[in-house]
Amino acid sequence: MTRIAVITHEFDRFERRRGPLLRRDSPYMLFDLLEELKRRGHSVRILSGTSAKPEADIAVLHVDATVTPPEYVEYARAFPFCLNIGAADISKRLISGAVIGRDDDWPGPVIVKSNLNNLGMREQSLNRRSRRAGKPEPFPGAELIEGYRVCTSLSDVAPAVFDRGDLVVEKFIPEPEPDGFGARFWIFCGERERCTRHVSSQSLVKGDDTIRREPVPVPEELRALRRELGFDYGKFDFVMHEGRAVLLDANKTPGGARNLSAFLAAGNANLADGFEGLIGRATSSVGVRGTTATGCG
Repeated sequence: MTRIAVITHEFDRFERRRGPLLRRDSPYMLFDLLEELKRRGHSVRILSGTSAKPEADIAVLHVDATVTPPEYVEYARAFPFCLNIGAADISKRLISGAVIGRDDDWPGPVIVKSNLNNLGMREQSLNRRSRRAGKPEPFPGAELIEGYRVCTSLSDVAPAVFDRGDLVVEKFIPEPEPDGFGARFWIFCGERERCTRHVSSQSLVKGDDTIRREPVPVPEELRALRRELGFDYGKFDFVMHEGRAVLLDANKTPGGARNLSAFLAAGNANLADGFEGLIGRATSSVGVRGTTATGCG
C-alpha cells in the first residue's frame, strides 16, 4: 500500500457532498482516479494548505490556480516524490503556441483571452474565500475576464489589449470540419493516456458541446513539450495547424465534462495504471527529493 497525499490550496474545495444522500463528489478528474487507486489498496489524504506534516510516499501538487504560490511549491519539495511540481506556471503566455504580438504577420482571425486559466475564475474564487476568512488575497490584482473575443484580424484588436498583462492574443485556428470545428484533448498520467479529437458546432470547442469524437495519436512534439513544461498528470488542449501540433491550453487540475462522464470514467483504470507506474518510479528513487517524475510521457 502506498500513502498518497494531494496538496490543495487552503481555500480549494477538492471534495464536496451533494444530493439528498450527501454523496462525496468532486469537480476534478483526479477524484475519480484516486477512488480507483483506493479500491486497489492505496491510501489517500487530501491536504488543504501547507500546515500538515508532509507524511506520504508520493504527493500530487493539485493547487487549482494558474500560477501555484511559491509556498506550496516549497511545501511540495518536502515530500519524497511529488507529481507536477515542475508545472507551477500554466499561464497562456508561457504555454500557448498560438500567442502573437501586435507586429506579427498573421492574416487570419485572432482571439483575445485571459492570460489566466478559466478566465481567472479560480483566482477570483480563492481571493473571495480568503477575504471571508480574514486573510490576505493569495492572488491580488487578479481580475475576472468576461469571455473570449474573436476578431476578424489582428488590426481589429484594440492597441491597449497588447499592453495588458492579464490578456493574450492568439491565432484563432480551430480545425475546420464540414459539420463544425475540431480540437484535440490529450489526458495523461505517467505513461498512460488517451487523446481524442472532439468536433463541435461551436468554433470554441469544449468537451460539453461535443457532437462527435474519435481517438487520435499524440504528436511527438507535444510529448517533448510535456516534458519541458514539467507535467506528470494533466490535460493538454491542442489543434493541428499546417501539419504541426499547436498547444492552446495546459491544465494540471483538469475537471470532467458532465455529458462525458461515462467516457471519462471508462479511462480511470487506465490512468490509475499510469499513476501506479509513477508510484513504482517514486519507490525506486528513494533519496531523490524535490524532483518530478516528468519524462514518463
